[in-house]
Amino acid sequence: MPENTLFYGDNLDILRNRDYFPNACVDLIYLDPPFNSSRNYNVLFKDESGQDSDAQIVAFEDTWHWGRTAEHTYHELVTDAPERVSATISALHQIIGKNQVMAYLVMMTARLVELHRVLKPTGTFYLHCDPTASHYLKIILDSIFGPQNFINEISWKRTTTKSDFRQGAKNWPRIRDVILHYHKDTRSVATFNQLFAEYSDEYISDKYRNKDSDGRAYTLDNLTAPGAGSRGHPQYEFLGVTRYWRYGKEKMEALYAEGRIVQPRPGAVPRYKRYLDEVKGIAIGDSWDDINPVNSQAKERLDYPTQKPVSLLERIINASSNPGDVILDPFCGCGTAIAAAQTLGRKWLGIDITHLSIALQKYRLKSMFDLEAIKDYNVIGEPEDVGAARQLASDDRYQFQWWALSLVRAKPLGGQEGSKTGKKGSDKGIDGVINFIDDSSGKPKRAIVQVKSGKVKSGDVRDLKGTVEREGAALGIFITLENPTRDMESEAVSGGFYHSEWDGRDYPRIQILTIDALLKGGTVNMPAKRESTFKQAERVKPDDAPRTKNMFEDE
Repeated sequence: MPENTLFYGDNLDILRNRDYFPNACVDLIYLDPPFNSSRNYNVLFKDESGQDSDAQIVAFEDTWHWGRTAEHTYHELVTDAPERVSATISALHQIIGKNQVMAYLVMMTARLVELHRVLKPTGTFYLHCDPTASHYLKIILDSIFGPQNFINEISWKRTTTKSDFRQGAKNWPRIRDVILHYHKDTRSVATFNQLFAEYSDEYISDKYRNKDSDGRAYTLDNLTAPGAGSRGHPQYEFLGVTRYWRYGKEKMEALYAEGRIVQPRPGAVPRYKRYLDEVKGIAIGDSWDDINPVNSQAKERLDYPTQKPVSLLERIINASSNPGDVILDPFCGCGTAIAAAQTLGRKWLGIDITHLSIALQKYRLKSMFDLEAIKDYNVIGEPEDVGAARQLASDDRYQFQWWALSLVRAKPLGGQEGSKTGKKGSDKGIDGVINFIDDSSGKPKRAIVQVKSGKVKSGDVRDLKGTVEREGAALGIFITLENPTRDMESEAVSGGFYHSEWDGRDYPRIQILTIDALLKGGTVNMPAKRESTFKQAERVKPDDAPRTKNMFEDE
């Protein structure tokens, strides 16, 4: 079985690596791919030539465009994919044309084919999307999994209608997401643990208003069979009433002898006495309106734009896997599926294409479970030596910057979680910040971090000193891929010291840290009373229980 692992990189390349993902190695897949992360950002259906159409789709901020990669992937699918998949993607290409939407579907299809391959025959698949794309994705999934393996279209109420929704609106408020649920092969026995929600007090007082002499609340339930015998239920006379019954005559007589069958009056249809303390609650169906989104006050909030609530992932994982099963999230973002899997005792695999997301997940695993990368789980794809760091800096300076900031647990500025590109415009000389508390007031102080991947000089350190003074920061941290010059070190020393009120110690106000030193265990020299530079997830205790009951729980 795979060990718990975070992968950095393009999930298509990683999924195609048979050393990482051999056939049929995963029990449950949940994915929440880019789809509508910025809800006020609209992309018109239009050709790459720029010709507009009246139709439009809400799309991810980092929309895939129809270019060389999309064209190559489309050709690959048409020529090499299974026949049904090839025919489906070709037909969609004719219908939609060469635009952002088709590029999205092409890139998703290539990944969905690989996800189907790595799923066990007994495995289960959930794709989280929204109504602007769900109809296309369901057609593609039907072609990959087979329509007979479609199980549910789950509707999750992700928000409520705003009371001040504008007058003169031209559409119903959009408040739901879609989760498409498939089995790898319905001929195999996939895991499904029926989950139940608790009855409301109002429901109990209305439905279970009868009480026995010992105080046990009960309701009278139907004993007649559904379908008027069409499903093979027996027909016979019982207590003077002839019906198709749910149970055979022998069992009915035994239940009557136990006092579990009541005839309200002579000639009336007998009823079954169902006690409140024997039922598990209301079986959860395919419409979920009882899981709230991650709001601004939620303890689990990490300020990640597409963050889903842990309870949503716990419901999916509880229902469709068992302890020890392997959970895969190939677009793992801030790691909610990973956190839920860890809480529920499952193994997990997560993939993301930004070092920012991988860093955020490492912080989350540390704050929630006290897990350390390498020691407690694997991280694949991050630089492990200076040579690999140089290559990353050459390939993508923003990814290098975010990765370097993660080495000192600094929150990046000039980028956004969920995006693969940096923020345009001036960052005022600040690449990241580390917040810490160092006095009784509880007011956070800041260490400002700059990252340099190219040539460095003493003027760079001098500029950092000026930024620290301008921003009123306590410390300035200079992270460099190259070794600092003697003049740079002298400039840093001239910055003086920061005196900690908390521990009474002095710390160099300007510190230079090389990538080489950080990879060898170096760290920022600062007061130990640090607060998380990302919003910190709530710590999970080892005995924390799942929030939703399943059908196998003891009463």
